[in-house]
Amino acid sequence: MDYFAADEELIRELNEAKEIVHDYNLLRPGDVEGKLRILKGLLGHIGDDDIIINQPFYCDYGKQISVGRRFFANFSFTVLDEAPVTIGDDCFIGPNVSIYTACHSTDPVERNTRNEWARPVKIGNNVWIGGSVTILPGVTIGSNVTVGAGSVVVNDIPDNCVAVGNPARVVRKI
Repeated sequence: MDYFAADEELIRELNEAKEIVHDYNLLRPGDVEGKLRILKGLLGHIGDDDIIINQPFYCDYGKQISVGRRFFANFSFTVLDEAPVTIGDDCFIGPNVSIYTACHSTDPVERNTRNEWARPVKIGNNVWIGGSVTILPGVTIGSNVTVGAGSVVVNDIPDNCVAVGNPARVVRKI
């Protein structure tokens, strides 16, 4: 998924999403109906009405984010959704978790062209992502997984395990 990050249409879409996210973050925490209404208009897919994303929440486009049933995300959940981010059922996201799909060249001359690419992130069912975890582009996290707080997920994590560290590695099968 290559793209030109300074494309006028992309900038317009980013700014529209920022306005919606700003409105979401200004709602009173108890305004469950208002939050659900905004999320249904912003996100690409919501599995059911049993969704909680604590404020503040940040994303680039929103429409590339799909969450399953009974989804919960704690404070300061950030998703850079230049590519699809798919999260399964019964997933819980700790505070200060970031999911990135955008990729940039390490070559400064190439990076300054604003030509970028993105890689999707997939998270299975029954996953707990601990606080302050960072998930990098192209990662798939299997089902029935716990990712320990502070981990940086740079490679795929298989089903039925606990992964921790920087970079995250499997420390136990479950």
